[in-house]
Amino acid sequence: MLVEEKYMWRSLQLALNGKGAVSPNPMVGAVIVCDGKIIGEGFHRRYGCPHAEVNAINSVKDKSLLTRATMYVSLEPCSHYGKTPPCSDLIIEKGIPNVVIACLDPYPSVAGRGAKRLRDAGVNVASGILEKEALELNKEFIAVQQCGMPYVYLKWAQSQDGFIDKKRESVEDGAPAILSNSFTQMFVHKKRSEVDAIMVGTNTAVLDNPRLNSRLWHGKNPCRILLDKDLRLSTQSNLLNGEIPTIIFTEKESGIDKKNVRYISISFDENLIKNILFRLKGEGINSLMVEGGRMLLQSFIDSCLWDEALIEIAKRNLLDGVPAPMIKGRQVDVKKWGSSQQIYLAVTQD
Repeated sequence: MLVEEKYMWRSLQLALNGKGAVSPNPMVGAVIVCDGKIIGEGFHRRYGCPHAEVNAINSVKDKSLLTRATMYVSLEPCSHYGKTPPCSDLIIEKGIPNVVIACLDPYPSVAGRGAKRLRDAGVNVASGILEKEALELNKEFIAVQQCGMPYVYLKWAQSQDGFIDKKRESVEDGAPAILSNSFTQMFVHKKRSEVDAIMVGTNTAVLDNPRLNSRLWHGKNPCRILLDKDLRLSTQSNLLNGEIPTIIFTEKESGIDKKNVRYISISFDENLIKNILFRLKGEGINSLMVEGGRMLLQSFIDSCLWDEALIEIAKRNLLDGVPAPMIKGRQVDVKKWGSSQQIYLAVTQD
């Protein structure tokens, strides 16, 4: 392993500490090295707080070493005023002579300007070290910058014989089929805490009365998104309890005024999914997890408006019920969890 890769791996490792807390900003880590020793480290801890480069510089005890040091940073230092001043200006001010960048920042206000500002000030800048890994780390942030839409996860649990639930027409038909175990439920709540928003359709909201929070994992709750064309959802629903910011897309002008609930009027036509994703980007949402129901999941698949599917396969058969979505893609991961050897697949588009 090259020396540059060793320190860049550390910056990527540090960046992960900000997962679930920095969006809509990217996760970034920074390492400062002098004479072969790490003298400072930092990562972006929370949205609106100092960036990784600032935290790394502040952690250096002997600031005189900065003038002979190299900073390794997982994403190009910013060059614009946002919630905080430009990191590239701070690097120049502190006299750090060498900066190694994993990947450039696709955000339009940066997009190579940070690296250029450093070079123009006489800083030796290298880039592309572990670039692939750095791009994967911030795939959600990058998707929004390049495509103008959030990174979309599809998630469902299905039986071994390909059903996601028993047939139910109303709440009187009982609770949904149990296809997850305690471990996979916890995993899903962990994933919820890491995404910006979670979406369900009207039937799921009415039949299951879900809370869509991260109660089984320590972390933030995602914004709840509901598609409810005719505002069928009961005012007593958990989604309208006011505990978590909730957005309801509907064809109606508005619904009943509820705390933390906002209605967005939209046409439920053939471009519905794409238009919703564009609107969510404007809401500062980088990542979205769609949890059901079957028709909503299939509409994302058929529109090719998804990035990754997380599919749980239970070791039980339902024999009949609601068929699982039909999806084609490339399997990128598989896990077997728990005493029941529950299978968990991760699939991406070809």
